[in-house]
Amino acid sequence: MLGYVLSTGRGEADRVLSEVADRLTSLGWPLAGAVQLNIENDPARPCHMDLHVLNGGARIRISQDLGALSEGCRLDPSALEQAVGLVEAALDAGPRLLIVNKFGKQELEGRGFRPVIGRALSQNVPVLLAVNAGSLDGFDAFAGGIGYALPPDADVVFDWCRAQE
Repeated sequence: MLGYVLSTGRGEADRVLSEVADRLTSLGWPLAGAVQLNIENDPARPCHMDLHVLNGGARIRISQDLGALSEGCRLDPSALEQAVGLVEAALDAGPRLLIVNKFGKQELEGRGFRPVIGRALSQNVPVLLAVNAGSLDGFDAFAGGIGYALPPDADVVFDWCRAQE
């Protein structure tokens, strides 16, 4: 009921989750959550990171432009929390699946989508998300043994989602 794609290559898990969300939406599944869209804007700079909120279609930029020489975290926490609020409201509508773009630093620290993930699981809504290798130990501690590892293959992930009914 808690599936995760281990993110290996840059943007790979984002593409898989986005494709799966599109396929499930085309079948009429009511979804809650957000998938990440990486927008290349300048080869010399990091991409923009947008979240496409699956319920309602809002698109929220969660990255900040900190300048060409910046090496700090580009995440805009207030934009992330805006997306989290929209996704949490969607849980009231009874989705068949929650998709979260990433269990990352914010979630490891108890913020971001972590409370929404917990709420969905407590409501027996299956959850699909991506985890990068650096966050895997913290995710495993959060998941308490119920996380199911999925390869970054849209067909396999799609089949896992359909099996959660």
